[in-house]
Amino acid sequence: MKISYFQETDTLYFELDESTSVDSNEVSPGVVFDFDQNNKIVGIEIEKASNLVNLKSLPISKSNP
Repeated sequence: MKISYFQETDTLYFELDESTSVDSNEVSPGVVFDFDQNNKIVGIEIEKASNLVNLKSLPISKSNP
């Protein structure tokens, strides 16, 4: 699993599998699950992450342009 934080969009992404995402579903406001062709969850995106998660407690890779 890889955890990335995108500061420019305040988005946290949990990459659970390296499979290609073919579908997404917003399961709660600001929380999106990505699915592969077999309907397996391969990623989780959290928008406005700094308001919802203690980012300092996670082993994240900060991604900047």
